Amino acid sequence: MLLLRILSRLLSIAVTLFGVALVVFVVIRLIPGNPIAMMLPPGATDDDIARLTALYGFDKSIPEQFVIWLGGVLQGDFGTSISLRQDVLGLVLGRLPGTLELAGLALFFAVLIGVALAIFGTIRRGKKTETGIDIWNGLTLSTPDFLWGLALILLFGVVLQWFGISGRVSPQLDLPFVTQFYLLESLARFRLDLTADLLAHMWMPALALALPLSAMIAQVLKVSLKEVMTLDYTLLARTKGYTERQVIFREALRNAALPTLALTGVQLTHLIGGTVIVERLFSYGGLGSMAIDAVINRDLPLIQGIVLTFAVIFVAINLIVDLLYTVLNPRLRHG
Repeated sequence: MLLLRILSRLLSIAVTLFGVALVVFVVIRLIPGNPIAMMLPPGATDDDIARLTALYGFDKSIPEQFVIWLGGVLQGDFGTSISLRQDVLGLVLGRLPGTLELAGLALFFAVLIGVALAIFGTIRRGKKTETGIDIWNGLTLSTPDFLWGLALILLFGVVLQWFGISGRVSPQLDLPFVTQFYLLESLARFRLDLTADLLAHMWMPALALALPLSAMIAQVLKVSLKEVMTLDYTLLARTKGYTERQVIFREALRNAALPTLALTGVQLTHLIGGTVIVERLFSYGGLGSMAIDAVINRDLPLIQGIVLTFAVIFVAINLIVDLLYTVLNPRLRHG
């Protein structure tokens, strides 16, 4: 049953990615404007435009362009960036680690804050503390991540001036990185000075991304915990002398976590998508910031590569969460 579920999901992923590639390829070519003309200096002749148009394959029909591009993608060739004149795949892979590290830190913050609020609200259920947590969750959820980013910049970067508000790492530091996973590599090398500097640049954009997700996690987990706390096995635990905290941590939490796991997986894709604006806000050198530059410059090959990369990440996350949910839920595993 599990193997059939995996095969079905893989087939669905292939169809989804093909659909995304087709839609993005066609839609961005319907946008007015000539990206080739933007590459050339004023006074360029029609022959210059025609030469570059042929070089990038824009002189062919859209179906022909799509077939050529898709064939290249299947071979690992995403084309050449129009604005940067570099290999698209290399550009994407160079920026992707920064975005993944930022999203990972944001997810850590979101889970930490959300689970803590849910447990505390469950312990204090029916009291003013729970009401205060619900109000905070409502406020946090209704405020977009970029507004949280602006608030953090104003408070810690402008008013208090405790942290820098742009970049991924301080340029004056010695950067002996082999990969683009700066945070992971600094930890592996025990370069705690670099780790501290990276976290000083990352924590504000990560927190801005994390706060709305933490409110969702807190609300869903708190509701699940309150339901589980009324079931027979938790009542039996109380008769054995367990305190309320012991009942939550030993009996209720693992069973209440399944709906939260599903929500977190779905919302993680939105969190990664949200990095586009937040990275730009903090001048963070990730894939999201590059995506905005690609749109401004109408860099079609780069836009296609970035969107397809995001699509692969989204479907991969959904597949992993689906499989984890199946493995952890006995009714689905044996159904």
